[in-house]
Amino acid sequence: MNKSTEPHLEPLVAVARAIKTRGLKGEIVADLLTDFPERFEKLSRLIAVAPNGEREAVEVENHWFQKDRIVLKFIGSDSIEAASKFIGYEFAVPESDRVPLDEGSFYQWELEGSRVETVQGEYVGIVSSILRTGGTEMLVIEGSGKEHLVPVAESIVVKIDVTSKKIVIDPPEGLLEL
Repeated sequence: MNKSTEPHLEPLVAVARAIKTRGLKGEIVADLLTDFPERFEKLSRLIAVAPNGEREAVEVENHWFQKDRIVLKFIGSDSIEAASKFIGYEFAVPESDRVPLDEGSFYQWELEGSRVETVQGEYVGIVSSILRTGGTEMLVIEGSGKEHLVPVAESIVVKIDVTSKKIVIDPPEGLLEL
């Protein structure tokens, strides 16, 4: 395990979050934060990100899935005490190693922070998060002291430019007044 000393590191994408230890051999149970759990088959190294933002490279010794979670075992983490330090940490990969998506698909974190305007050029706000409802996802937009929920539907979200962090919407009448 190596503590990083580089002050400005590449952006990361979180793939798991440690929630508890497991067993006596230094294993961690983590919630999956990726839609691509198969990616763990090829991962030998992760970046452990502490709640305070400090980063540490960890070498994956073994992993397996348990229900909807993953159990991770790191080289050099051989006891409950060694594993317990990772509780609350996120495990990430460099953004450049993210799984490529089909054209027109986006990661949630790519939309967060985007400026939202109507097709008429009126400023609506900034995307603070994406709300998953089990059906259509919703953009949570903070602006002008209000929070707007806008469905991510082709008829409403007409343009997404991830590079310039800009989203253009054509909201039906009354949507932004809710």
